[in-house]
Amino acid sequence: MVLPFDPHCITFDEVSYSVDMPQEMRSQGVLEDKLVLLNGVSGAFRPGVLTALMGVTGAGKTTLMDVLAGRKTGGYITGNITISGYPKNQETFARISGYCEQNDIHSPHITVYESLLYSAWLRLPEEINTETRKVFVEEVMELVELTPLRDAYVGLPGINGLSTEQRKRLTIAVELVANPSIIFMDEPTSGLDARAAAIVMRAVRNIVDTGRTIVCTIHQPSIDIFESFDE
Repeated sequence: MVLPFDPHCITFDEVSYSVDMPQEMRSQGVLEDKLVLLNGVSGAFRPGVLTALMGVTGAGKTTLMDVLAGRKTGGYITGNITISGYPKNQETFARISGYCEQNDIHSPHITVYESLLYSAWLRLPEEINTETRKVFVEEVMELVELTPLRDAYVGLPGINGLSTEQRKRLTIAVELVANPSIIFMDEPTSGLDARAAAIVMRAVRNIVDTGRTIVCTIHQPSIDIFESFDE
């Protein structure tokens, strides 16, 4: 691809996350001061490896991912998080990471290409020239198989424009044009049928094969989706 990036691994050791005990639980007789949501979780995610974060509903998959991504501003976080061996600094980490939320939120009145161009202009370093940005956007569209939909309007979910699966790939592409080394994905196949889920996972695999670190929370995967993960 036209823009280089540095592959990074993320390692976490004995990570715990707790919040102040909600008032309604206190009123029911709970005596503890804090509600523990994560308790001593350890692991690592590596470049070029597609990692699934699995667990039952309410196990804390998304919570763990939010803590690692630095999206939890309240509560109490303990433990060590390192990026390629160095302590994680949120300001620099935000520049090398992307996060695909479960909900696909896009402007309905612009095209797929315009959505990606807008993200690239806002998030890529200012020293990257216009031509390089445009070439990179084209490469990203090719990678997630959105090139045939280049000039399609995004539209409104369930009414017009892109299908649910196409929106999900656009969400992934919007993060990818920022050229991150690490991408977190919250249930990328949620609400998709088997065929649509396979198309999304094929796009995800294409991204992993560029050498990036990809982490997905996943809930009730089919055997095909399950086997598409490396770890």
